[in-house]
Order: sequence, then structure tokens, then C-alpha cells
Amino acid sequence: MTARSYLFVPGDQSDKLAKAGERGADAVIADLEDAVAPARKRLARDTVGSWLAGLVDPAFEVWVRVNHSAALLEDDLAAVVGPHLEGVMVPKVRTVDELLAVDDLLGRRESLAGLPLGGLKLLPIVETARGLLAVNDLAGAPRVHQLMIGEFDLGAELGVDPSNEAAFVPLRLQVVVASSAAGIEPPLGPVSPDYQDLESLGEETRRLARLGFGSRPAIHPAQVAVFNQVLTPAPEEVERAGHLVELYDRALAEGKGAVTDDDGHMVDEAVAKVARRLLDKARGSAGRP
Repeated sequence: MTARSYLFVPGDQSDKLAKAGERGADAVIADLEDAVAPARKRLARDTVGSWLAGLVDPAFEVWVRVNHSAALLEDDLAAVVGPHLEGVMVPKVRTVDELLAVDDLLGRRESLAGLPLGGLKLLPIVETARGLLAVNDLAGAPRVHQLMIGEFDLGAELGVDPSNEAAFVPLRLQVVVASSAAGIEPPLGPVSPDYQDLESLGEETRRLARLGFGSRPAIHPAQVAVFNQVLTPAPEEVERAGHLVELYDRALAEGKGAVTDDDGHMVDEAVAKVARRLLDKARGSAGRP
């Protein structure tokens, strides 16, 4: 089931990596890219490699954000590919050819590590204008599990202030539609620098969820609980969804294509589909923080 929360952790900070699994995030992203100064890239790579090697049955998904630069990318993958890795987050993607190159490199590393070929996933970040124009191709590329929209870099390239949320709504929807059309998981929303006004952060996350986003990345542990709470269906939502599915299934068994619920609203295949999706999400969240 798709992770609700992803926690970015700087790859050159071993103390934060050691505690990352205690923060309640469904997934941890060891960051070799923007969170690491150029002079510390090699240190970060070695630190993350050691951290991965020391993991024993982690209760969270393990991802690594690699560097976009070809000069760093191959060394990044050589250091991190192993049995506990869920996949790699690929930043600043512009074309599907870039993802195909990463797919090829991952295949070689999987063979060397004795891992199943094609098992590692890709999570591209759509944070360039060219990447946004190619988003349909990116979503359908091999290994792609989920997309993320990176609004700070994208806004800088477009000349749009990242705080202008309304300007990003149509761009966000492009990523949601591409993900759905490709049959991959709903995308990650953008990061937020705010880890103090958690009420506003929750409202913003609810708006993203209503747009079709299924996950959100945290840059501070305080954000994790907010994302988990907002992106977990509430008990009353689960109860209503179960009731709608029951009504619709009973109608089908009676040879009807639709039924009216207790509030006088029609329940047809589309309504039941939404309800089933919510129930699947609730089942995936069961037992998580």
C-alpha cells in the first residue's frame, strides 16, 4: 500500500539516519542530493551505504534520493543498491530517456547484488518545465511507482512564487491525471517548509488529498504525524464507504445498476469505485502510526 508520509533525512548525518525509523513515517528517504553540500557528497554516499547495510527488517520503506548529475548518479547507485532498498527518487527529471538510463543502471546493480531484476522502483520528481511537459511519458516509464511534484524548483524555473498555491493547482492536476492514466500510485504532494503551524499544514494537505494526491514528503519530523492523520481515512468515512459498497453489491445481485442510499443519493458504479478505493486505503493504513 502506498506510503502516506515520506521523511527526508540528510544523507551525511548519521545520527538523524539512525533515528529516522522512530519518527513514524511510512517511508524514509535518505537524501544524497539537495540536502547535502557538494563537498560532502562522497561522505553522504558512504554514510547512507553503511546505514542501509546495518538495517534489519525495517518497519518502513527505504528510499534514496540520488543525484541527477551523471557524474554522481552511477556512484550513488553503486553505494545504495541492496536488499532493504525499496527504490530511488530521481530529481529534476526532464525526459523519459533519463529514467531509461537509470533503469539500465539499476538492472546492472541488481544483477551484481543478486536481487530480482526490475524489483527496485523509481520515484521521479517533476520539478522542471520539460519534465512537466513529459509527465505522461514519465508516469509510464519502466519501474515508475509514483510521481512527486517539486514546486520550489518548478516555481523557480517558471517564475511562479511557490506560495501562490492557486497557480500550481492546474500543474498539480497534470501530475495526478498522468499518474491515474498510467495506473501507478497517486502522487506525492510538494514539500512544505512550515513545521510550526501544523493546523495550516493539515488544511493544505487536505486540499492536496482532495486533488488526488495520496502521499506527502516531510522535511521535518513534526510534519509526519500531520500527514499520517490527514491521509488516513477517518472511521466514519470507512463506515460510510463500507455501507455504500454493501448497498451497491446488493443492488447488483438483484440485477440493478444503481441504488439510492439512506440520504436519497444515487449509488452507481462510479460511487462504489470511490468507496472501494477509500476502503483499500484504510486497509493499507491499518497498523500504521
